Amino acid sequence: MNTLSKNMTAPALDQPKIYNTQFWLLCLSSLLFFSSFNMLIPELPAYLTAMGGADYKGLIIALFTLTAGLSRPFSGKLSDRIGRIPVMVFGAVVCFVMGFLYPLMHTVGGFLTLRLFHGLSTGFKPTATSAYVADVVPATRRGEAMGIHGFFSSTGMAIGPYMGSLIANEFGIDALFYTSSMVSIMSVLILLGMQETLPNKEPFRWSLLNVGMEDFFDRGVVVPAVVMLFTVFSFGVVLTIVPDLTVHLGFENKGIFFTTFTLASLSCRIFMGRLSDKYGRRPLSIFGLVFLIAGMTYLGFAHDLFSLLTAALLFGFGFGTMIPSIYAWTIDLAEEGKRGRAIATMYIALELGIGLGALISQSVYQNKAGNFPFTFWLAAASGACALVYILWERGK
Repeated sequence: MNTLSKNMTAPALDQPKIYNTQFWLLCLSSLLFFSSFNMLIPELPAYLTAMGGADYKGLIIALFTLTAGLSRPFSGKLSDRIGRIPVMVFGAVVCFVMGFLYPLMHTVGGFLTLRLFHGLSTGFKPTATSAYVADVVPATRRGEAMGIHGFFSSTGMAIGPYMGSLIANEFGIDALFYTSSMVSIMSVLILLGMQETLPNKEPFRWSLLNVGMEDFFDRGVVVPAVVMLFTVFSFGVVLTIVPDLTVHLGFENKGIFFTTFTLASLSCRIFMGRLSDKYGRRPLSIFGLVFLIAGMTYLGFAHDLFSLLTAALLFGFGFGTMIPSIYAWTIDLAEEGKRGRAIATMYIALELGIGLGALISQSVYQNKAGNFPFTFWLAAASGACALVYILWERGK
């Protein structure tokens, strides 16, 4: 039995298999959570534009990821001290509250303020979720476990945008916000029935919110963190620019690219996670990057539905190959008892990469259709930087 299992104090979780009730509940909760906030993504650029904030579309994602990134050290520390479940619950509750506040804000400033606070949701829940997964699975099956969990998270990311556009088109944007809240509270109810995995957890006290530089950065996971940053830059570009590209190409449902991308990601996550357990994290990351770069390059040439969806398939396959490997890679390098901090470091890189992708792509795009190719080729260049870094680091 592996070290992770030996350190577990809950008998029901003291087992080497990953296919247990707690794991599946966590997967279901993640599906609902990722559905809840991703269903908003395709409709927010047009919503902000209607308010008169077309020039601020890059901030829709950037502000969200800014708060998520800044909150990671807190969520990492708290998940290592007070437990995984309380941190997950807090993140899901933030999503629930935000859905009811969006319809009350009718100014650009008010909307962007809510995006800033909404980022707390992903700053907390995914950090504790990844730590929980690491607690309940053997080290030799981390890639597989991350692939399975990622399958459910990605399903939420696929269902969310598509359903979000359908709901907004049929019932209006306010109905979409309220639906997002209802879905997020369902993920909270599932969490309340789960068993805590952190041994010797502490009660919350305000002093735990005092964080130092050591809580922001774990030197041991710098390599996967840097790879993550350059990889998800492309995702920030896609989240910000693809809704406009979809409309420009004449398609009403702005979630069609995201759904195709996510389905492609789903198709390979479990299989590629197993391969990363067998052949290593670096080889699978290199393999995934090749497809990601190809997808972003081809997206720059997209002119019809076929090319749009082909790019989504390539990008999704590359992304689905890489992300479980990077998650497992981070946990592999984490110190025992400090998984929350290591995962928080990786997520800080993730939020920074997405935020930079959103901001820089909007500054390049400038709401001009002729600039679409350059934004996506910039994303391909970022993926190439990740590829070069892995090869350079491996050769040291």
